Amino acid sequence: MMIFRYIIFCIIAMLVNLGAQRVVLMLGSELPILVVAIAIGTLAGLLLKFVLDKQWIFDQPASDVRSTGKQFILYSSMGLITTVIFWGTELAFWLHWQTDAMRELGAILGLTLGNTLKYFLDRRFVFTKSVGGR
Repeated sequence: MMIFRYIIFCIIAMLVNLGAQRVVLMLGSELPILVVAIAIGTLAGLLLKFVLDKQWIFDQPASDVRSTGKQFILYSSMGLITTVIFWGTELAFWLHWQTDAMRELGAILGLTLGNTLKYFLDRRFVFTKSVGGR
């Protein structure tokens, strides 16, 4: 059940990420705008995924703002490698094919690989009090 929930949350965060990107890309499709779109999409997906993972995947108790902030920083740090995978794949697909459809396919592939790796990093280093979720 937990793996099903994790996959659903990854898909939801991916849709939020790509949706936020599309909103920014309404300003244009030049590389600087694309970079801003990817960054904003990543932040939107990251915030949502942290909240969902903390409560529904790793069953972490509510904590004060300071503790949650530290945990979010660690969670984000674990995501640096996975973000490079995601951004690199998305940008590579866009630079090679220069179409929105292929850019989004690259994003989906990069996010899928990144989220798989991120689960194991988070389980090992971020959410250490309880593994396996509800």
